[in-house]
Amino acid sequence: MEQADLIWHNGELVAWESAQVHVLTHGLHYGTSVFEGERAYATPHGPAIFRHEDHLRRLIASAELYYMPVPYTLDQLRAATHELVAANGMSECYIRPIVYRGYGQMGLNPLSCDVAVSIALWPWGAYLGADSGMRGVRAKVASWRRISSDSLIPHAKASGQYLNSVLAKIEATKAGYEEAILLDAHGFVCEGTGENVFAVRDGAILTPPQTAGILDGITRRSIIEIAHDLGYEVVERDIARAELYLADEVFLSGTAAELVPVRELDDHTIGEGSRGPVTAAIQAVFLDALHGRDERYAKWLDVVQVPSGTTAG
Repeated sequence: MEQADLIWHNGELVAWESAQVHVLTHGLHYGTSVFEGERAYATPHGPAIFRHEDHLRRLIASAELYYMPVPYTLDQLRAATHELVAANGMSECYIRPIVYRGYGQMGLNPLSCDVAVSIALWPWGAYLGADSGMRGVRAKVASWRRISSDSLIPHAKASGQYLNSVLAKIEATKAGYEEAILLDAHGFVCEGTGENVFAVRDGAILTPPQTAGILDGITRRSIIEIAHDLGYEVVERDIARAELYLADEVFLSGTAAELVPVRELDDHTIGEGSRGPVTAAIQAVFLDALHGRDERYAKWLDVVQVPSGTTAG
């Protein structure tokens, strides 16, 4: 990990190496924390955070679902993030706000533990590899099923829930693949370890519905809007595992990964084994939106005023 200079921690900017918590922090022991992944991109108007307010709204909603009242307003968190980007002199970076139960009480009842908030950022390239957006990735269907809504809350981006994805990611990595796709409790396609899933069949774009236990991805919402604007039909429905093998194209979307084609799944070649035309068309518009090159999506960019002489992450 490439370090930045400063982290925002409970209302103050502190040195990267000083942003520490007690070893008995409740969130460390029981996963009682929620987080977001965001990116700031270089644009003609300066660094801009993609769909910043949407991410912060989901962060606060996730905390509420786990009974963690966030001690800052959305506007305060937005201002803190701007301050942090500017103070670190970043024009591009990955941003990780996290809300967690702190030190003070051990045991499964966390309600007496204070709620703490930190925001970190650092330079981070494409999550699934520098060339993943063009070349695509090899994936496998995990033996682990996605957590069910009758056990935890898939709509919350909660840290402890990601042990589910960690198991699937390790399984795929050890088997020689770059990513895993999890099925839901009923055996339908759910999502990747950190991405939403799309398939192109007979000209339509298919994606699992929120009832399949997916995270309501903000990048997913963006992709659906772009697809509609390009004239594609988007259908949210249950998708059988074999439908991915038979698809003309499959791609993944997420903040860290951005938009990545899947060229092989379980050693089945998807389509022609390369990025397909629908994926390429959506990806081109998406990248333009991220970097402020398409005015239709300017509403998605929260421009940060930073001092001159910033460096790209």
